[in-house]
Amino acid sequence: MAKWGMVIDLDKCTGCQACTTACAMENNRLPGENWQDVLFYTEGTYPNVSMKWFPRPCFHCENPSCVSVCPTRATYKDPEGGFVLIDWNKCIGCKYCQVACPYGVRFFTDEKAVVQPDIRDVFPAKDDRQWDPPYKGPQDDPSRGIGIQPHGVVSKCTFCYHKVSKAPEGVADLDEDIPELKEYVPGCVRVCAPKARFFGDLDNPESYVNKLIADKRGVRLKEETGNKPQVYYLSGGAAAAVPGLRSMKDKS
Repeated sequence: MAKWGMVIDLDKCTGCQACTTACAMENNRLPGENWQDVLFYTEGTYPNVSMKWFPRPCFHCENPSCVSVCPTRATYKDPEGGFVLIDWNKCIGCKYCQVACPYGVRFFTDEKAVVQPDIRDVFPAKDDRQWDPPYKGPQDDPSRGIGIQPHGVVSKCTFCYHKVSKAPEGVADLDEDIPELKEYVPGCVRVCAPKARFFGDLDNPESYVNKLIADKRGVRLKEETGNKPQVYYLSGGAAAAVPGLRSMKDKS
């Protein structure tokens, strides 16, 4: 059984946010609800200041703290693929998972819209869903947090479960350069122009993601939490450092 994971090369990422846009379109997200966020910040002291950026999806942790705190078992770890998903039929919107997640990648969108005007008023839904976008994907699986989100529930990145879970069994990597596999590649990986994102089976020793992690010393964010993210970052030093390692880098 595959354990899907992502590798993001910070030395290649240009901060273009194509991943953010592709994810929003693929998953019918509200404006400002960025499942694939790119965080911008500055480093240095004026006038020697540089702008940095840091892409941040859900990390689909091996030992996710969001799962253990969920009182209704709405957030769960899928044993087939290693996805962390939310069953919207069980979620009561208590937000315990948002507090427990050390990475801040979950959203509760029933509050004031991040972007004005509120597009939910422009395209109102006729049922209990958040909105009714004029162009939406055919995928709809509330038990896995996929589709148009209902009111009163939490949402987050699914690693494009609706695509990845249909990949042929035994595949080591999902790469858009392999024609027969490109339809199974997560949206954020498929549109990445500088090829900074890679997606594959972390349990398959032949996968390219494992080769990258080993050869370029891939690191995970906030290892001290014990969550064991299934997203690894690569950085040779020229680009943004993984925040957990920045203090170590400054002292070297």
